[in-house]
Amino acid sequence: MGRGIAHAAAVAGYQTTLEDLLPDSLRRAEADIRAILDGGVERGKLDAQERDAALARLHFAGGIEEAVRDADLVIEAVPEELETKIEILTTLDKMAPPATLFASNTSALSITELAAVTYRPAQCIGMHFFNPVHKMRLLEIVRGLETAPATIAAAVDVARRMNKEPVVIKESPGFITSRMNALIGNEAFALLQEGVASAADIDKAIKLGLNHPMGPFELVDLVGLDTRLHILEYLHRSLGEKYRPNPLLVQYVKAGRLGRKTGRGVYEYPAT
Repeated sequence: MGRGIAHAAAVAGYQTTLEDLLPDSLRRAEADIRAILDGGVERGKLDAQERDAALARLHFAGGIEEAVRDADLVIEAVPEELETKIEILTTLDKMAPPATLFASNTSALSITELAAVTYRPAQCIGMHFFNPVHKMRLLEIVRGLETAPATIAAAVDVARRMNKEPVVIKESPGFITSRMNALIGNEAFALLQEGVASAADIDKAIKLGLNHPMGPFELVDLVGLDTRLHILEYLHRSLGEKYRPNPLLVQYVKAGRLGRKTGRGVYEYPAT
């Protein structure tokens, strides 16, 4: 997600800095972004000059302090775990300039709770991007209890410059899309567990019958089964029994079947 957001920001004209604890992740991010930009040129979405300009705006930091030193907006895209996000926001709050805005790419967690660990809750907001970022137009902008109007306006402006369609919503567990996707995906695992149909046929039925661009299993393999499980566990605690994670999903995660990132989720993916 981080590399997709960085691609969108650079194409939109922003000086963009990527940071990751793992140098290998940064190298893969650079390669992936180059591939997406080259694909855009091949499809006529942008010309070679625009591609080269976007690449020139991309920078890769050697640490968090370097990454945020001159940042107007920091978007965190660390794993969907409350403790991890709290840790990174606490660190960012110490290093970023006082005027810097903080955005979380969380797909379910409380923006108010995340903002509360900083000294700038009015400057904290949710910016929930969708995977793959370069194809998905929606951006959920989530205001926490203390998010200032100026912060919301800035996030909306960034979204539009990135060629996204923003929807501004009041904080609620799972926002709009994660609540709906969690139910659909959980029910798909129930159908699979009960032997109602194969994973491929469940995906086909949802795509052709409900006009979804991806089936629920294709989507969860892309997003990550562990990420989907974290979201369901949070929604189950926050909203009640209907969000209890399906046992088959839990079993897959325990087996290390996390989706495309591990080469095996609901489906298997050949090594590239």
